[in-house]
Amino acid sequence: MDVKSAFLNGFINELVYVDQPPGFEDPRKPNHVYRLHKALYGLKQAPRAWYERLRDFLIMQGFKIGKVDMTLFTKDVNGDLFICQIYVDDIIFGCTNEKLSHEFGDMMSREFEMSMIGELNFFFGFQIKQVKGGIFIRQEKYCRDPLKKFKMGDCKPISTPMSTNEHLDADVDGKPVDQSTYRSMIGSLLYLTASRPDIMFSVCLCARFQAAPKESHLTAVKRILRPMVPEGAKFELLGYSDSDFAGYRVDRKSTSGGCHLLGRSLVSWSSKKQNCVALSTAEAEYITAGACCAQILYMKQSLLDFGVVCGSVPLLCDNESAAKIAKNPVQHSRTKHIDIRHHFLRDHEGKGDITITGVRSEEQLADIFTKPLVEETFCRLLSELNVLDWSNFI
Repeated sequence: MDVKSAFLNGFINELVYVDQPPGFEDPRKPNHVYRLHKALYGLKQAPRAWYERLRDFLIMQGFKIGKVDMTLFTKDVNGDLFICQIYVDDIIFGCTNEKLSHEFGDMMSREFEMSMIGELNFFFGFQIKQVKGGIFIRQEKYCRDPLKKFKMGDCKPISTPMSTNEHLDADVDGKPVDQSTYRSMIGSLLYLTASRPDIMFSVCLCARFQAAPKESHLTAVKRILRPMVPEGAKFELLGYSDSDFAGYRVDRKSTSGGCHLLGRSLVSWSSKKQNCVALSTAEAEYITAGACCAQILYMKQSLLDFGVVCGSVPLLCDNESAAKIAKNPVQHSRTKHIDIRHHFLRDHEGKGDITITGVRSEEQLADIFTKPLVEETFCRLLSELNVLDWSNFI
């Protein structure tokens, strides 16, 4: 649903005065001003006032506010879970009982002036399809815009976003390219990574050269431009953690990669260059696992708002040394140089929030976020991450 003139519904507590509108001045008091009781568009207080009005109304109706996401509201009605997500004046809601959804729409329409848009099909550039096999998201419409903008609509497609033989560096002697065009291409691709985990590593790598892009970097970006979730899985949280030791040739820092699955659904992924230079593969993997642990803790807390309680979450790491460092509280010569903030991982492993578990390198799903892969491995990991071809289910 979409709330009409949402900010005009908010009440403000501050003393705010405005001039009389041109053409509507009071002839008896032409020099007077009006004191506002409700918000107006353009006021800094308007978004907050609207949120507080909506929040108070929903709480009065028995909704609970999310502890992590303050724009999430949930309500349990005789075992049926109702979920309401707010984004300014747009409201997405759903329930396991269709009747409650209709009642919510009627209740909101009585309180606010709004339009009912119907089933969610398109939101923030995402196309959403709800079918019997699950809910699929894609950005096909958004994909066409960059291809058209950068005149690449007729280019021949390719199977992987980056060649395994390609090792990008600063390329000091390379031919410079237009910086604004390069940055525009990177910006378009970064938004695509919200639904395309397969290009996450490649886009993040190319984004590091925006200050002085060369022709070799532009060629890599153009290659990226050329190229959801089934039922039946156990509903549990699982994390994968991996790193590419000293893989970035410019400053020899490692690349962290991680992904998190809820059941068989890939719900979170990341690819990021580490802030410090790791002195060993164990340290690089240990730092990456710490970042994945932080994301797991955030997701566990978020799931509580949906009534889902997670116990000790498995975090799969393919480096045995890193797993042992996380479980062993003793400082020795191989670990004393590791920054103390990275031992955050060890603390939560000891508390039982996560469980560091070994996994074979060929079964490490996070590998796709740390380095270029050959086509066979790339496609296999995409399949195991359940990144599926939308057309096969529609």
